[in-house]
Amino acid sequence: MKPIGVIGAGSFGTAVADLLSKNSDVLIFSRQQKVIHAINIDRRHYDVQFNDRVRAVGDLQEIARQCELIFPIVPSHAFRRTIRAIAPYLHPYHFVIHGTKGFDTDEIDEADFVKGLSRRTVHTMSEVIRQETSVVRIGCFAGPNLAKEIIQGQPTAAVISSPFEEVFRAGKKVLDSERFHVFYNDDIIGTETAGALKNIIALGSGIISGMGMGKNLQAMLITRGLVEMIVFGKALGAGNEAFLGTAGIGDLIATATSSDSRNYSVGFRIAKGESVREINASMVETAEGLRTLKIARQLARHYKLKVPITDIIYKVIYEGLDPKKALEYLITFPYDVDVDFI
Repeated sequence: MKPIGVIGAGSFGTAVADLLSKNSDVLIFSRQQKVIHAINIDRRHYDVQFNDRVRAVGDLQEIARQCELIFPIVPSHAFRRTIRAIAPYLHPYHFVIHGTKGFDTDEIDEADFVKGLSRRTVHTMSEVIRQETSVVRIGCFAGPNLAKEIIQGQPTAAVISSPFEEVFRAGKKVLDSERFHVFYNDDIIGTETAGALKNIIALGSGIISGMGMGKNLQAMLITRGLVEMIVFGKALGAGNEAFLGTAGIGDLIATATSSDSRNYSVGFRIAKGESVREINASMVETAEGLRTLKIARQLARHYKLKVPITDIIYKVIYEGLDPKKALEYLITFPYDVDVDFI
């Protein structure tokens, strides 16, 4: 069997490469020579002790030439640039299953988000792959996949979403193990939207935990946040099902309750008085929720969506609203119907 390609050697890309190496040879791409050296010579990266089936490379053309199945796992702000770089070497026979949880904004600078965004300028990662390459069989890999737990070998599951069942079968074949199970759904837009938006709720969950609040309030935030995720999903063209499965509520619970979640940790630190600038300066990897929150706020304005949790989290993080006042606002917000999306 040909090796499997992984583009991106961050914590999640590294965890996925380690998972794949249980079943096949793996080529993992990194732009950093020190990372390539760590994987190929030291055989260690992000506390993963790699076996001999994993090899790091710095050439995207080599990934495309040797691998028919490729997993791009890079931050959302760099996703289009990365796909454009490998696009000349991709062909319709390739399978591409991405693991990026965020949105693309058609290269609009974040400073211009205030001018407004719409579905015309906000894209999921599968749409970027379709726009930039000749690849047909595209999928999304999502679920409650905290990289640290995967690296530790703890059991978990994920979903591969694609309109093509052969994409799911190809991904399942190389990922399935006694500690990792792969589910399937065909709502790729719903899966991608759920994977991006749950990071916003994780920010909020971290904030209330940092304020010393308990599990009752955290549970309320998660359940009402799920409703808002579905409201956004409908505006972007998704169904409900993906939000109620592994990539939706499953990933939301993991991300919004664990200190191993970058977005939860960012929210916690904000509640303790740190600024976004200070937090970003101290983080090795991107907390996708910070960027997704800006995008979601503008989409909500464009589509006139009723998403008070998203709105108030934005005001706390980017406008300096006191978290205590934000909490009072949410507690007294006139919610009436509990569930109205089924």
